[in-house]
Formats: sequence, C-alpha cells, structure tokens
Amino acid sequence: MKRRRSFLYHITVFVISQLAWLALLGIWIYWYVTNYIILKNVGNKLSPEIMYNGTNVIPFIGGIVLLVSIAFGMSLIFRHLNVQLRLNNLYDNFISNITHELKSPLSSIQLYLETLNSRNVPVEKQKEFIGMMIKDAGRLKHLINSILEISALEQKKVSHDYHIYSADKLLRELMDGVIEQFNLTKGSVKIEGITGCECLADKNAMKIVLNNLTENAIKYSKKPIMICVKLKVQFAKIIIEFTDNGIGIPASELKKIFNKFYRIYGDNIPNVKGTGLGLYWVKEIIRSHRGKISAFSEGNDKGSTFKIELPVYSEFLRKFKKNIPVNIKRRELSDKTENSI
Repeated sequence: MKRRRSFLYHITVFVISQLAWLALLGIWIYWYVTNYIILKNVGNKLSPEIMYNGTNVIPFIGGIVLLVSIAFGMSLIFRHLNVQLRLNNLYDNFISNITHELKSPLSSIQLYLETLNSRNVPVEKQKEFIGMMIKDAGRLKHLINSILEISALEQKKVSHDYHIYSADKLLRELMDGVIEQFNLTKGSVKIEGITGCECLADKNAMKIVLNNLTENAIKYSKKPIMICVKLKVQFAKIIIEFTDNGIGIPASELKKIFNKFYRIYGDNIPNVKGTGLGLYWVKEIIRSHRGKISAFSEGNDKGSTFKIELPVYSEFLRKFKKNIPVNIKRRELSDKTENSI
C-alpha cells in the first residue's frame, strides 16, 4: 500500500507540473499574441518616441527562457521519479530477502527447541541440535552485524584498524583463511604474481572483501570452484584481480552489481540466498582504503573478474598523509604464507 501511494504521489506531482507548464505556455502565447495584434492595429497611430522595436524581442526571449527553465525542471522531476521508483523496488526486494534470511535460521532454532522440549532426545542428538542452533545463531549474528557495519560505513562511523603490511604476505594469509573458512581445496585457489611493496590496510576489513568475493564465486558457480588471484603493481597502485569460473555477469549488470540491495535475476541465475548488500559492502570497504573496484566478465558461463586497486603505501603516504592516524604500526606476517598457496 505504501509503495502504491508513493507511486500515485509522484504521478500526481508529474501531472500537476505538466498542467502548470501548459497553463504558463498558454498565458505566454496569449499575452504575446494579444500585444502583437494591438501593436499591429494601432502602432501606426502611436508617436515614434514610444515605439521601440526591441519590445517584441524581449517577451519572446523571456518566454524561451521560461520554457527552457520549465523543461529543465520537468526533467529533474521525471529523473527524481525514476530514482524513487527504482529505490522503492530495490528496498522491497531487500525486505523480502532479509525476511527470508532471518526467518530461515529462526525457524530452524525454534524447531530444535520445540523438539528438545517435547521429546526425550538422546544426549548425542541433543549435542547435534545444540550445535546446529549455535550455527544458525551465528548466521543471524553475522547478518545483523553486516547490516550495522554497512550503516556505520555510510555514516563514516567505522574506525578502521589500519596498519602497514607487506601486500603479498597479507593477501596470501587472507586467502589461506578463505580456503579454511569455505573448506576449499588448495588446488582450487591459485595466486599469481608479486607486488613487492607495502600497503596500508585494515586486515579484518580486507578479510570481509575476500570472503564476500569467494562466497559469491561459490554461490554463482555450476561446477567445482576455481579461483585465481593475480597480483601486480601498476602506476603506484596494487592491482588485485580476483577471477572465478562461475556463470559470469551480463554486460548490462556490471556497474549495477555494486549498488545497495541490487541482485541479478534471470533464467540462468541460481536461486541463492542473499540480501544484495555483499558487493556494496565490498565497494565501501575498498573506497575507505582510498581504492576502487570494478567487475569484468566475458559472457555467460565464462566466469567473472573483480579488479581491486589500492594505493601503494608510499603513494598513500604522499597523497593522504594528513588522514593517517598517528598510531599506525608496521605489522609483520608469517613468512610461511608466501608459499602456502
């Protein structure tokens, strides 16, 4: 009902604006034509001192300016209408998705609790149920924390724990964590290249970035997952290319996938769980690191590549020295991560 009222409100504003524009146009035409007829009929009877040829030009130019202004205003209104309708649609999709994401683990927890309360469940089975409930509670906590984190990012209330890292060691250690978290085989993840430089990063935030990219790769893949991470330095930027072998991304969707609440729907798109916030979260984290992210895909079933660009620490220091907290420290990572993948 709320969405319908919003739609009717914008349509009403649009129609009223059109009527106002037509009314002004009619008044201007009537005024201009009336004056022109009067001058034409009695102009030869007027004294030359009060006749000025420019008087016919001034209202004409004024009318043109008025029409252009109205047209510009109408275009803004129409653009605002389209944006609002799109946001309403995305918001409705988000509410639908988030409701499903919340109800699923809650229903599972409720079922286990009712079973434990109404039946004499063996001890081993009780431990299994409790383990499943802890897992579902963890899902709920992760979902809620994600929403709160994104809200804090948007309001610039996140306090990142930045430190100086060897970019190569950091990426390899984080990818080791990805392999362990998602139970991937080491043969399914490959890292190529080397940067040989340092970066300023929040380790936990970068972990979220790689976890989200990996989770998407797993969700949107119809075959055993293969991930390739390529590292290089170009123009004082650390380039991280995260490539998977999933279903790919349509060219028309490449720029939209980083929008809040946005999800791709189609016949070849798996029906996976999600809120449409994952890639938006990734983009905001990379932006907070003074970097940028973009996506590429060669087409259907040809995988996707996410290109992350982060400033080399020396370049970061040169450009954003005033923004670096005074408590920044250089963090050493274990050397074993360099050859672990």
